[in-house]
Amino acid sequence: MRKPLLFGTILMLFMVFTSGAFAGDTLKKISDSNKFIVGARDGAIPFGFHNAENEHVGFSIDLAKELHKALEERLGKPLEFEIKVVNPKTRIPLVANGNLNMVCGAATHTVPREDTVDFSLTFFLTGSQLLAKKSGGYMVAKDLSGKKIGAAQGSTNEKTIRNLNESGYFNPPVKLVVYQEHTQGMLALRNGAINAYCGDGSHLAGMKAKAMDPDNYVILGELLSYDPYGFILPENDSNFKDFVNEQLIRMFVDGRYMKYYEKWFGPEGEVPFPMTADFKTLLKLQSWPL
Repeated sequence: MRKPLLFGTILMLFMVFTSGAFAGDTLKKISDSNKFIVGARDGAIPFGFHNAENEHVGFSIDLAKELHKALEERLGKPLEFEIKVVNPKTRIPLVANGNLNMVCGAATHTVPREDTVDFSLTFFLTGSQLLAKKSGGYMVAKDLSGKKIGAAQGSTNEKTIRNLNESGYFNPPVKLVVYQEHTQGMLALRNGAINAYCGDGSHLAGMKAKAMDPDNYVILGELLSYDPYGFILPENDSNFKDFVNEQLIRMFVDGRYMKYYEKWFGPEGEVPFPMTADFKTLLKLQSWPL
């Protein structure tokens, strides 16, 4: 009669210890490789892009560099900081398969994405909007019914347009055209291949600001979705997630976060984008006691 009990005890111990063994250990991986590998977008101004000196810069990258410094302090040694370019289609698989330690780009935290990766605390708040030419005369999104709208492949913006088509919001439905990067979508809009481009408001502000003729474009005011951004992290690695979240909280509290926000989104920044009241409240709510 004692054998089943003994077997059950051994099985429970095996499950406890092996679950820890198979769980992710990103901090150890970074320490063993002496390298912090981060995915970032290119052409997603001002979150991640190449400047005139061909340097990969941006708001998200500045935050990732703060994490890099904190990692060096935590591990007690210098670490190489490597950035690899990702797009909406590749960023989640590259974290899930272990090729990247995290992605610092502007990625919307959704429940379905939690099936394969984890997310940090929200570090930015925006929503899907439409960028169009002023000459089109569009005032609201529904004015685009029956027209062509572009979006980045694999983005929540693409999903938003599909959902609006299915719900009957657009009548007749729009034709969705997907692109690998925002820059391709902007080129299509400029050349008349599409009537509008769907992206997060903060991205569209950057695209409009960097256009050769920014005054010829307009961002339609209404929000078509709610998009909280988080860093994409390996799934089931609570130690690394806790570390990243702690560093974000420290940045919220000590002013570093707002320093970078003003640098990139302030009145004199790369893309002026005033922080909304909801955004300010969110940051306060996430400034947990340290």
